[in-house]
Amino acid sequence: MKKSAVREYVEALLTAFVLALFVRTFVFQAFKIPTGSMEPNLLIGDHLIVNKMIFAPSVSGVERALLPGRPIERGDVVVFKYPENPERDFIKRVIGLPGDRIEVKQKRVFVNDRPLQEPYAHFLDGPPGSGETRSDDPRQAYGPVTVPEGQYFMMGDNRDNSQDSRFWGFLPRHYVKGHALFIYFSFTEGGSLPGFFSDVRWSRLLGRVR
Repeated sequence: MKKSAVREYVEALLTAFVLALFVRTFVFQAFKIPTGSMEPNLLIGDHLIVNKMIFAPSVSGVERALLPGRPIERGDVVVFKYPENPERDFIKRVIGLPGDRIEVKQKRVFVNDRPLQEPYAHFLDGPPGSGETRSDDPRQAYGPVTVPEGQYFMMGDNRDNSQDSRFWGFLPRHYVKGHALFIYFSFTEGGSLPGFFSDVRWSRLLGRVR
């Protein structure tokens, strides 16, 4: 029996809803930058697409072929559950991998006793090596510590204004939600609907997260 137009329309809507729910739950997630901890690379009001599959463990070879992934690497910008409050999502950059020895000396990061090259890092209170170092300030001096197995050391790009592993410790692997891909929308902080077009940061749209 031929389906009615109404039934076909309803089935199409339900199918689209289920697919959207699947994509939202298992593949991609939207994320909005709430703080300045990743400035100037990511700004308050940037809206990101996060790939939730790339770091997901695969059970079989078929799954790996259909849903290709890779291990977490140093330099990845990652969205994760905040260890001190898993109901909140944070975004930071992976600095230390399991087994790495991490130390901060005069704001400069050392990994396994070698200085890390960080073109993405930004400093509000002077570059590494400048000014007097305070041993009680983890932004200037931290460690050395060794990253435990199954955990990561995370830092914000805005080093003088970031609540990260220097303050709350290591990130467990199972708290990782996904890899930040690109900016799909960006709106000036405090922007309003009447000034919508002037408040959109058009130049940032579809920019890759690096």
